[in-house]
Amino acid sequence: MSEYDRWQSRYDVQHFVFGESPNAFLESQRALLPARGRALAVADGEGRNGVWLAEQGLAVTSIDFAPAGQAKARALAERRGVRLDFVIGDVHTWDYPESAYDVVVEIFTQFSSPAQRPLKWAGMKKALKPGGLLLIEGYTPRQLDYGSGGPKAVENLYTREMLETAFHDLAKFEIRERDAHMSEGGGHSGMSAVIDLVGWK
Repeated sequence: MSEYDRWQSRYDVQHFVFGESPNAFLESQRALLPARGRALAVADGEGRNGVWLAEQGLAVTSIDFAPAGQAKARALAERRGVRLDFVIGDVHTWDYPESAYDVVVEIFTQFSSPAQRPLKWAGMKKALKPGGLLLIEGYTPRQLDYGSGGPKAVENLYTREMLETAFHDLAKFEIRERDAHMSEGGGHSGMSAVIDLVGWK
């Protein structure tokens, strides 16, 4: 089964696979968000993170390749009274606009293969304005011991060295590895090994 078919099938259910609340790490960075501006939510799925960013007053582009996920994201946005620009697209091949966003957010998009991942990250950096904020959260290889969500292939998981190499050219960044109890629908539930990056271009 292709990744597209897998996610279409996964999202084609009535409930929200990862819940309707924003990712806890993203929410914890609220104070760093600009009062206004544009935000890009990468592989935003059912829209919980993009909708929350819009609720903070940002003009949000929510991109995902699964129409089933975006249909739920649209419904969530309507229910919560916010508007987003929804884009159906592959985050590895999308034509990221140059220096267009004040905030770029990537939360648990670890379906990317090792060959695809640099394309996604290069696009994200391209799209970020100088001085813009980059927020990333992913699982580390230790997540395989917990089994509480995320990919089963170790090559899809994030390490400190991987993030430092990919984002060394940012003006400033901080990386934190930690264990955290996740409660994001049935998709991310239980003790987890995560890594967070907060950076500025």
